Amino acid sequence: MNYEPLSLKDQLLEQRIFLNRIVAAVLLIIAATAGLGLRLVYLQVVGHEHYSDLSRDNQVKISPLPPPRGLIFDRNGEVLADNVPSYSLELIPERVPNLNHTLEELKALINLNDEEIRRFNALKGRAKNFESVPLRLQLGEEEMARFYVHMPRFPGVEVRSRSLRTYPYGDLTAHVVGYVGRISESELQKLDPSVYSGTYHIGKSGVEKTYESVLHGKTGYEELETNVQGRAIHVLGQAPAIPGADLHLSLDIKLQRTAFDALGDYDGSVVAIEPRSGRVLTLVSKPSFDPNPFVQGIPRAQYDALQRNPDRPLYNRALRGVYPPGSTVKPFMALAGLEVGGVQAAHRTYCPGFFRLPGVEHKYRDWRSGGHGSVDLKYAITQSCDVYFYDLALHLGIERMHDYLGRFGFGNRSGIDLDGEKTGLYPSPEWKRKHRKQHWFPGETLIAGIGQGYVGATPLQLARATAILANQGTVIEPRVTDRLVSSLALEHPYPPPPTAAIEIDPGHWRTVVDAMIDVVHSQSGTAKLIAPGLTYHVAGKTGTAQVFTVRQDQEYKKMHVKEALQDHAWFIAFAPAEDPKIAVAVIAEHGGHGGSVAAPIARAVIDQYLKSLNP
Repeated sequence: MNYEPLSLKDQLLEQRIFLNRIVAAVLLIIAATAGLGLRLVYLQVVGHEHYSDLSRDNQVKISPLPPPRGLIFDRNGEVLADNVPSYSLELIPERVPNLNHTLEELKALINLNDEEIRRFNALKGRAKNFESVPLRLQLGEEEMARFYVHMPRFPGVEVRSRSLRTYPYGDLTAHVVGYVGRISESELQKLDPSVYSGTYHIGKSGVEKTYESVLHGKTGYEELETNVQGRAIHVLGQAPAIPGADLHLSLDIKLQRTAFDALGDYDGSVVAIEPRSGRVLTLVSKPSFDPNPFVQGIPRAQYDALQRNPDRPLYNRALRGVYPPGSTVKPFMALAGLEVGGVQAAHRTYCPGFFRLPGVEHKYRDWRSGGHGSVDLKYAITQSCDVYFYDLALHLGIERMHDYLGRFGFGNRSGIDLDGEKTGLYPSPEWKRKHRKQHWFPGETLIAGIGQGYVGATPLQLARATAILANQGTVIEPRVTDRLVSSLALEHPYPPPPTAAIEIDPGHWRTVVDAMIDVVHSQSGTAKLIAPGLTYHVAGKTGTAQVFTVRQDQEYKKMHVKEALQDHAWFIAFAPAEDPKIAVAVIAEHGGHGGSVAAPIARAVIDQYLKSLNP
């Protein structure tokens, strides 16, 4: 057998390859070591501050401290909106091993409903994973006891103390104080997260909404050192929350109660204003509702019941109820006639019980079918003669009527510091062309002269117009809030709003006011029923707002009319007539006649307020 010996050349090649591999391995080890060294230098020197902060964040959490909401008081210091301690059941999602399982067990333990779970999931979706999210805002004592017994089964679930908004007077102040409710998704997108972090409620209506930024306060925070499970073990630092300012309203809650009760079974509204300042003394809309369930989240069935209620308790009649003002416009029409129409107070108009336009057969009827005979301006106001004001309206024309009554706020918002006020309407030919695409007819001028037709006003607008009249033309802007007191115990009174003035001849003003006094204090006045026992003069005017139109061949008084179609009863007044301290507007829906229904309500309010000024 022949063997071929291994050549020397091949052995040298193998040795070279082996040495090359060793060198490559050594170089790789050196490079890797150098890389590790450079990385170590970067971590320990260059990136020290950055990674130190990250390490600290793993053991330090920032927890928001929601501020206590400012309280709301009436003018005498009665609390209208308060904060009461409440215990809420809350979850920190990152600490709950199985969230869905935990929710199911809690649902069985404390009777959670689907709506609460839905709200929790919505809140969790916009909160950080380490933030506490409320599941139920108000736990009962029995529910708390049951939870504490089983608490070890629920890691990441805890009971926390929070303050809960409450309204001691319930439905009495719902439409003026308003209420807070849970922050909605749409609101959350508009809010500054740093301001509302840890806060779940916001003002939804009334004063609570208008003064949200004042009442809310400033959110604080605390730095918490946590262990590896994320549980707080030490407070490292704190910036305390700054409480919201307290609001003191001009509202008198006792007067509010009187007005509310005086309406009795009637739906309607009462608004009373201090004429010189514009401070709102009472603002009642009836029926009303209890705002307290809205704070935690009103059940859908309960809310639907309020919505379906035919009396519309959620509707703020004082600000949004637009009614024909009826004969309450007549004192303002009379002033228009005296001031811009060249009418003499002594001028007499004959009233046969109806009025006809020249060359027209249609009769515009007076409320008294037999007529009032020959009447001057004062008697026309005292007896509320429609024919006199039909004639006056024809003389003035709709443009002058629109412009002059607009000075008293008809057809305009009052500027009150509450949201949602409607403008009402005092029509003009231009308005009709724009909104109805029709021409203006002379007959529409006549019925506008007695506050019917297209004319519409809110109780607040009429109260303001009455206050301006009481001021002899000084224009006021109604205000509900009188002053605020900050957490530093500093008072900030709201300055009176800028005023304008309607120039009124003192003699003309005296003529109209004397006639309004006769409405109450003379034997022929339409509100004479409230005069007995009065120790001061009331300047007033009754009104009837017609709900439906009566045909020419029908007589309203002899018709059998359903309650829902009966006239609304109005009464406006200020007192004492010589030195006005209060101006009032009252509407009682389907009350019929203002003198017998609305006027006694106004007297109850005026009596109480004037007695409070002179106890």
